[in-house]
Amino acid sequence: MAQAISSCVHCGFCLPACPTYRVLGEEMDSPRGRILLMKQALEGTLAIDEAMPYVDRCLGCLACETACPSGVRYRELVVPFRAHMQHKAESTQARLLRQLLLTTLESPDRFRLAARLGQAARRMSGLLPASMRVLLKLLPPGLPDPIALPEFIPANGPRRARVALLTGCVQRVLRPSINAASARLLAANGVEIVIPPEQGCCGALAQHSGLNGRAGALAAHNRRVFPRDVDAIITTAAGCGSAMRDDSGLPAPARDVAEFLDHLGLRTPLALTSETIVAYQDACHLAHGQGVRAAPRRLLSQVQGLTLRELTDGDLCCGSAGLYNLEHPQTAATLGRRKADAVRATGAAIVVTGNIGCMTQLESHLAADNPPIAVRHTLELLDSAYSAPNTHGS
Repeated sequence: MAQAISSCVHCGFCLPACPTYRVLGEEMDSPRGRILLMKQALEGTLAIDEAMPYVDRCLGCLACETACPSGVRYRELVVPFRAHMQHKAESTQARLLRQLLLTTLESPDRFRLAARLGQAARRMSGLLPASMRVLLKLLPPGLPDPIALPEFIPANGPRRARVALLTGCVQRVLRPSINAASARLLAANGVEIVIPPEQGCCGALAQHSGLNGRAGALAAHNRRVFPRDVDAIITTAAGCGSAMRDDSGLPAPARDVAEFLDHLGLRTPLALTSETIVAYQDACHLAHGQGVRAAPRRLLSQVQGLTLRELTDGDLCCGSAGLYNLEHPQTAATLGRRKADAVRATGAAIVVTGNIGCMTQLESHLAADNPPIAVRHTLELLDSAYSAPNTHGS
């Protein structure tokens, strides 16, 4: 933490990049302001409970790292600070609620049950606390059927690579088609896939909440169950990928699915059945956390019939980060509305991104549009372009 603090020269380049500063306009809700607060709290010149509200309002989007000319690794400050200080400033009730939410979200089975109960509870949402109403609003009207993937998927044609696939937690319930689409497109391009059935949550949600012990235990379990004889561990959610990419103990490097396919090179032609305008939304933990920007765009640019549009203020977070929608619903909603407006301004029929949290946020704020703007994962769109009738035999 000391190195990250001393690296900051308080130049202010991070201010326009910071979503909470853009919404709230307070210096202490900017990265350089939070760095000063954390420094004072660590030195004992500021009470922890005075610093934590500002630190807690940080989305952890890491846009400040991209904007910083001094190379401050903000993640190496805010994550350890939360882990070190949060228990000193947080009430027992808040701590128990966070643990309950994490226990639910980290398990697909528990989350599916909770989502179904939540959908049933919508009829009496007016009687529930505000935080619970926010959670119910984010739930889709129905859940898709689960998609069971085999433990092994052979490559189509000559094998070009062998990977393991992280299937995730919430994503498996809300959008199982993402993993299915990723597996199909990987196999179609000569990639052999192993899917360890014993795998669990990657620990990203717990890490984001400052619970490093919990996150470490989850990560350690996955290190044991993922195979070593693979070229990469493929992630399909930016938040998971960012957490796993920083884990030097993994048996193979973690790589986002779009990044991996772009490096490998598509050998299958892609085309849509009709001309379509598509907007691309940079997921923060893909663009800033992993530095993956060009790869998804290069893949999408290879799709015949697809016109790619960029968003105004595309680097600005959509407001979905871990438990942020539940803990800071007003700021999250403001950012969600701004992102939805930016999508509408492109004239796109489809918006694509690489993270389930962004997808849920976008769907929530675009739900009332007529005609509706479809929200897709990058690999879902690429898979549909591969599956389109006019791509076969090209």
